[in-house]
Amino acid sequence: MRMRRWVSGVCGAVVVAAGAAGPAGAVAAPEADLVFHGSAVMKGDQMEVRLTPGNNGPSAVEDASVLLRWSVPLAGVQRLPGGCARTDERTVVCETGALAVDGAGQQIKVAVRLGKHPAEVTLEVAASWNGGVVDRDRTNDQLKVLVLGTGDAYAF
Repeated sequence: MRMRRWVSGVCGAVVVAAGAAGPAGAVAAPEADLVFHGSAVMKGDQMEVRLTPGNNGPSAVEDASVLLRWSVPLAGVQRLPGGCARTDERTVVCETGALAVDGAGQQIKVAVRLGKHPAEVTLEVAASWNGGVVDRDRTNDQLKVLVLGTGDAYAF
């Protein structure tokens, strides 16, 4: 008899503890693994970045955005593609659109004028907003690329 009370007491404690972890019926945020691949070319004060966003899953992403940040300031006036906006003197953010599981999104092409003619620039590419999904693997959506002013394409 004593054994039964102890077992039922322990089981009751486990149920109470599990209920305290979160509201009943709470759904965890969906998971997705955003990834960015592309290239960057710099010649003089001109730089072109082409990137393709992707999603390794397991959930689809309704919309996301990618941040592009240069190690040098951009020139004052820029002609950015639709869906892109300058957020400060060195940063542009572009929307990716919907990203299906195991699919690639539309290529994003951003051409900018740099504020000076550097010999090299570090370009940072990172997920800026991920549509509310959890991304546990940040190694493929937070990148830094050294781009030399040779006119050669540097892949990432």
